Amino acid sequence: MMILYFGIGLLATIFGSLVGLGGGVVIKPVLDAIGTYDLTTIGILSSFTVLSMAVVSTGKQINKGFKVEKNMLVVATGSILGGGIGNFLFSIFLKILNNEGFATAIQELILATLLILVLFKEKFPKYHLKNYLVLLLIGMILGIIASFLGIGGGPINVMVLVLLLNMDIKKAAITSILIILLSQFTKLILIFIGTGFGGQDLSMLYVMVPGGVLGGFIGAHFNHKLSHKTIYKIFNTAIIILVILNFYNVVNSLV
Repeated sequence: MMILYFGIGLLATIFGSLVGLGGGVVIKPVLDAIGTYDLTTIGILSSFTVLSMAVVSTGKQINKGFKVEKNMLVVATGSILGGGIGNFLFSIFLKILNNEGFATAIQELILATLLILVLFKEKFPKYHLKNYLVLLLIGMILGIIASFLGIGGGPINVMVLVLLLNMDIKKAAITSILIILLSQFTKLILIFIGTGFGGQDLSMLYVMVPGGVLGGFIGAHFNHKLSHKTIYKIFNTAIIILVILNFYNVVNSLV
């Protein structure tokens, strides 16, 4: 079992760091499909693993000369605020529904819909927004989505950064990881202050976090080695697979 969860953390964060998926968008539906843990525990396992990847990946990118620009920091700051709001909304969402299966189905359906939009991102018009207030609001929305769905928000981040901030796929991938780092850190701090982690079985963190650290190193390394075209193809292939997995989870959760 530990080898399985290490593998999930490793592969998810390799793709997460490489193309900006973050890893949570892979970890969340995979753990939902396995069905061992409840939604809250899955969200915490995913957030810790993705955070470990994001710390390593961001540090490695900066060490290789990547410059953090002001517009990136504004979006990332908005994601901190959004991460807190999304976590609060998720707790209310669970209390209102009081049905794990139905809640999972709704989360997966929302995620599948967003991923389909990501897949067709080239069909949408592109902008180059520079107003810092607008960028802060964009960051907040990304943070809310990421925290509410428990995914880190990687592919949605990449789509928004490409379409609204006129970034290329490589730059968007790296910026997405920075946003994920800050939003997931905020989410975990708020959970710790609020309910704490005592009520969840987090034993698999001992293998998932090392997988996330290793995945962050590997993904960041190949992000510099591969061409924009190759990264774009890997990104789209991963999205198609995730859409199929999410629809499977929707059906499975309602049966």
